[in-house]
Amino acid sequence: MDSRMSGLTTEGASHYENLDRMSVGELLNNINKEDQTVPLAVSKAIPQLTALVGAVVERMERGGRLFYIGAGTSGRLGIVDASECPPTYGVSFDLVIGIIAGGDGAIRRAVENAEDDPDQAWKDLEAYHINENDTVVGIAASGRTPYVIGGLDEARRRGVLTGCIVCNSGSPVAKSAEFPVEIVVGPEFVTGSTRMKAGTAQKLALNMLSTSVMIRLGKVKGNKMVDMQLTNYKLVQRAVTMVMDELKVDADTAKNLLDTNGSSVRKAIEAGRKLNG
Repeated sequence: MDSRMSGLTTEGASHYENLDRMSVGELLNNINKEDQTVPLAVSKAIPQLTALVGAVVERMERGGRLFYIGAGTSGRLGIVDASECPPTYGVSFDLVIGIIAGGDGAIRRAVENAEDDPDQAWKDLEAYHINENDTVVGIAASGRTPYVIGGLDEARRRGVLTGCIVCNSGSPVAKSAEFPVEIVVGPEFVTGSTRMKAGTAQKLALNMLSTSVMIRLGKVKGNKMVDMQLTNYKLVQRAVTMVMDELKVDADTAKNLLDTNGSSVRKAIEAGRKLNG
């Protein structure tokens, strides 16, 4: 095993032997057993996530942005989380930005050796004119990815807030971040396949991070996505229901309020309240 990987629980041998001899039912049940351990591992990292969320919100309230950097599955997960913020919370596409080692082409196809360049992440971040109001969160299952380490080190040196989401304890990535989040999920069902439990843990943590940040920034009212973009029929119907529930009006009234207020749930509700005195 590569010396960089020795001692990593994510690279430890699977708890299961002879996977190739298992029935489909055995495979699925055993994968599910392993997956059930992930939320518990995430729960242990909530204090770390709490600190990171608070720090990110403080920077974003000053006009900062949130960047995710990662390679492979980790990079793709960051891009997914970033891309879902604008339609869900009505924020601009340049508020939460996901960057993957190897560029956008690496979203679909692996780019060989892209993750091994410690200087490239900062070059990628510089393209966005990153500044000290921003936050960079490195995502790396192993916690050893040079692309992520280099990006965090340079960001921190230049006064940019840094955090990370990793799945081993005491990793170099965690040491490079001011606000590390360590979610130790243990060995994968298929030895070393960190797209499985580690990927699930990272997705859960990213959900928690971005959702909590957006709520603290006022993008949710009660439990409703009042700033979501109404880009399809399903979302329009959801918006109508929100306005109906909030104002106790019928569907036609709710639809009219949305139509006359820029398809904004927030503005439609505010306008409806004014009309009702």
